[in-house]
Order: sequence, then structure tokens, then C-alpha cells
Amino acid sequence: MPKVTLQSIADEVGVSRMTVSNAFSRPEKLSADLRARILAVADELGYVGPDPAARALARGRTGTVGLLLTGRMSEQAADPVATEFLVAVADALSDHGLALTLITAGVAGETVPARDVPMDGALVYVCEPDSTDLAWLRRRGLPLVTVDQEALPGAPAINVDDRTGARAAAQHVVDLGHRRVGLLNLHPVTEEAPEATPPDAPWNPPAAERDRGWRSALGAAGIAPLEELAAFRPVEAAYDAARRLLDRPAAERPTALLCFSDGYAAQAMRAAESLGLKVPEDVSVVGFDDSSIATAVHPALTTVSQPVTEKGRLAVAALLDAMRGDPDGAAHDPVRTVLPTSLVVRGSTAPPPA
Repeated sequence: MPKVTLQSIADEVGVSRMTVSNAFSRPEKLSADLRARILAVADELGYVGPDPAARALARGRTGTVGLLLTGRMSEQAADPVATEFLVAVADALSDHGLALTLITAGVAGETVPARDVPMDGALVYVCEPDSTDLAWLRRRGLPLVTVDQEALPGAPAINVDDRTGARAAAQHVVDLGHRRVGLLNLHPVTEEAPEATPPDAPWNPPAAERDRGWRSALGAAGIAPLEELAAFRPVEAAYDAARRLLDRPAAERPTALLCFSDGYAAQAMRAAESLGLKVPEDVSVVGFDDSSIATAVHPALTTVSQPVTEKGRLAVAALLDAMRGDPDGAAHDPVRTVLPTSLVVRGSTAPPPA
């Protein structure tokens, strides 16, 4: 059966090919009756619509935005913060008639989506700076916006004030009277983190900034914290790292833990319980993000709140501006937006045991 084309419909209705095209893409140019007749004939002939590739070629744009992120989608789906961000981005793009294409960096395969997938621009979400996929996006000259990472030259950036939030969290436990404090932070590798702490800071910018914020407040109080790093997956990595911090004699054990995320904090609470310790009577625990986890655990988690949905909306807005370009051709420095954080005190923190 021959393929039904715009010309097939035009011949059947007795109009030009352009008139048929307008019925699909510029309906305001036709009368309601004529458009209805064209669409009815198209339906009878089994027309499936304009070819997407041809339409993209004609328009010079695909109607699709890429989102480059590290790790597999199953990992992102298990993280409430990443899920909230993805939903915010998808909704904001949908409001502008754009589709979202997910590109997972560093996943081996014969094709390289960052090189091969058509898109009009891309958001780069916490991706390693030496990522091959990121290099391809930049080589293609696509409009880019970075989120939660170091800004790229010439690209807008959306960041959270992780350092100030972490400093407030550390100051909170200092003000409660804690002097033995443990840090549970993100390890830069994807596999199980080794027990030895590497000398270099994690590549993950939020993890590095949170570390600096914690140490700023603790250092001012004369506190040298203990530290353990844990890979993001599996979740048992954070649990094991927390046990290493807490499985010590009472006189050496941290009385407060500052955690990279609410997920890490929840695993720290599990580890404390497994050692017969109570939160917050024996050990206070502080998270970061104020995700759905924070109020799902018991006691509810003291944490640092970040505006995840607003971050997604602003990232899309910045990318749309970059995709539109400057109609006057004037050069402007890309904007780096830093969103505020705030400490939310709940039941997981209290003064240290006597």
C-alpha cells in the first residue's frame, strides 16, 4: 500500500499541497469547513501526520530539549530530589510545547546520544566535567545550561547555595553543644566507597560545597570532624559508612552527624538504630534537601531545604533564553543564578548526651 502524503490528500480534496499543509500546521489560514474536510479525508486515507524529521529540517529546530545526567535512570528515579527536578523540568518544557529527552552520561553503548540525538539545547545536571557526552554537546555548539555544577564558559548556570546551607546545619549542632561531629558525604566514585578517605574533594560540586560549609562552622568552633564518604548507590554504602562513624567507644563516637542528603541521613538513622543508639538522645542527625524522606522518617529530620522545583523552572527559562539568542546580536555575559537555602529544624537534633 503506497504511503499517504500531503499530495495524496491534496489530490483527493482538490486543493494544493500547501493548503493541506496549512490544515495541520497553520489552521488559522483556512476556513473551519475546509480544514475539517481536509482532516476528514486525511483520516480516511490513514495519514499519520507530517514526517517529524522533515518537519524539524524545515523549521530548523526539533522541538526537543536534552537533559544530560550521570548514572542510570533507575538511580535517578530512586532519588526524590532528582525526581522532583525532572518533573519540574518536564512540566516547564511542556508549557512551551517542548519535549524532554533524557541522556544518561557514561552509559556504554554503540550510540552516543549526546552526539547523535537531535535536540535544540540541553540542560547539564550534575555531570562529571570530563564527561565524553558533555564534550559532544559542547562540540555540537548547542545552547547549554548547567545545573548543580561548575558553570561552563559562556553558558548560564543554576546553582543552590549549598555552602551557606551546610554552614547553617553545622552551626546548629555547634549551638546545641556538640563537639564530636561526623560528616557523611558523597564519594566521587560509583562503586562501593573504600574505607580510606581520598585526599581530593569529590568531583560533585554540591558535595564539595557542603563539605566547605560544614568545615567553616566547625573550624570556627575548634572542631575537627570525623569523615566518611559513601557512593550514591547502593543505598547500603551510606549505611555502612555511617556505621563506621558510629561504631566506636562512647568517648570517641560522634554525637552529631551532618549528611550529604536526606537519603544519607535516613541510612545514618538506620545505622544508629542497628548499634542500639537513639536519635536524637544519643546522636543527632542532619540531612540536606528537605525531600519527602525528611518527614517520612521518625523522628522527622532536621535538614537544609533547597527549592528543587524552582531550580528546574529557572533552568528551563535560562535555556529558552539561550535558545532564542539575542535578536540584536549583542553579547552578554551568561547569568549564574544561586538559589537560597534554609535550615528546617525538626526532631532529629537535640543537645548531646551528658
